[in-house]
Amino acid sequence: MGHPQYYIRLRGLQWATPLPLGRICVLACYWAVIVYLMSWKVSKNDVYYWERIGYRNAWVTLTQFPLLYLLSTKVNVIGFLIGTSHERLNWLHRWVARTMFVTATVHGFHFWTMWVRAEFLDYALEIMPLVKYGLAAWAILLWNVVTGIVPIRRLSYEIWVAQHVLTSIIMLWLLHKHIPANARWLLWMSISFLVFDRAMRWILLLWQNVRIRSNGSACQGMKHLGHRVAARVVGPSTTVITIKDVHFEWKAGQHIYLWLPRLGPFEAHPYTIACAHKIEGTCCCNSIQLVVRAHNGFSKRIHQYATKNPSSELTGFVSGPYGVPPRWDIFETLVLIGASTGASFVVPILECVADAQKANCTRRVEVVLVARTSEEIQYYVERAEEAGRMVRAKGVTVSIHVAITGASKPIASPEPQSQSDSDEIQPTKTGCCCSAPSEKTPDEKACSSNSSATPDLMRQYTSRPDIEALIREPVEQAWGETGVVVCGGREIVARTRNCVSRLSDERAVHKGTGAQGIGLHVEEYSF
Repeated sequence: MGHPQYYIRLRGLQWATPLPLGRICVLACYWAVIVYLMSWKVSKNDVYYWERIGYRNAWVTLTQFPLLYLLSTKVNVIGFLIGTSHERLNWLHRWVARTMFVTATVHGFHFWTMWVRAEFLDYALEIMPLVKYGLAAWAILLWNVVTGIVPIRRLSYEIWVAQHVLTSIIMLWLLHKHIPANARWLLWMSISFLVFDRAMRWILLLWQNVRIRSNGSACQGMKHLGHRVAARVVGPSTTVITIKDVHFEWKAGQHIYLWLPRLGPFEAHPYTIACAHKIEGTCCCNSIQLVVRAHNGFSKRIHQYATKNPSSELTGFVSGPYGVPPRWDIFETLVLIGASTGASFVVPILECVADAQKANCTRRVEVVLVARTSEEIQYYVERAEEAGRMVRAKGVTVSIHVAITGASKPIASPEPQSQSDSDEIQPTKTGCCCSAPSEKTPDEKACSSNSSATPDLMRQYTSRPDIEALIREPVEQAWGETGVVVCGGREIVARTRNCVSRLSDERAVHKGTGAQGIGLHVEEYSF
């Protein structure tokens, strides 16, 4: 029920695509509560009619402030309680702000109308400075709502974030001057959520990036302050960033915030961790790889730096990992769909299946990679093909579908990577396998040499793939539950949502027919 989503296909209006049905239901319940609180016992035609509605909506607006700021935190208490991550609550944060704008407008409109009817407006503005503070706070809320619309937000996202934080802090001060003392506890509650979030993030940042003494790691990525960060160009607009010797674990599908003071002294950007976690005991190195596509701003500066300085390194700081991805090993069949850089999310899941040391439920994996040009996903295809051969060696059926929708040359067969092209970490006398392209075992070499014997591992398309056909076939042949994972823009996400919804209804999943369940996990570009 929660999966269907109507997609607007009109050019220039795709951003206005409505929420999926599940989120609409949640929002409708929230609005029902707000409307009830706004209207309960206020419709009395007496002298206090306008004032009563104005005060009621003032309290309704104020009581939403703690929720608004709580939803904006990265160390998110609500996410912890419901088992999700902060970025999956951003949509609710925006809609709570829009709802607050409506209630604040109703609050101000009724007081303003009351003063106009009583010919008291000019005198009220003169003797009550708090009214001016309230109007200023309302104007900032209006500004944040308007600039939060997708086309405006994406004009310059980095500038938008900076002004959004600044105006939100100013709004708190204006409200402190506007509201009475008996209502300021709601304001202090909002501030306490912000302080708690910032304190926890600083503690996490220090714990992950500051080391008082060496722990004896054979990797040379460890520093007392920060990490060694290497960047190399693997395509016209693709950069691979390697953060060396981090001392935390992560799961496929999680992300971190990366801060490179040299390239962005006041910028920390989120990136999906584009590699599966190293299995304990296989290597002492614990490095993270990020695949960054150059657009504007920070990502463009990284690409330019890597182009001009291919062998130099930076000092970087990481915060995370964030995200609460589901367990991938509980599904009998996995369908992984990644569009463009969405492959950063789905390819590590395939690598996670390949690296699994224990037998799990998975017996079939379908990978779908979609891009406009082959250069966008060449790097991902090479990694997916290598992981696919490893998964096949375990007896799991794997198929990789690569769709290039624009005019481009076909995907080239991966060539063995030379040692000079890798972000190598030299081993010390401990003999640990610390180089990024570790020496292959005889079994792996045999698997690589026999890759030509498995030509059906990868299939290439020159048009948009039929998402429904690629999902339907493995679902109908599945013995157990199927996990569908999609990461990409709104169009491919909406198509996948609707396809899974139709299949679930058609097969009457979990309704006595014996049809196994279909789980859907969505990651969408929504910055």
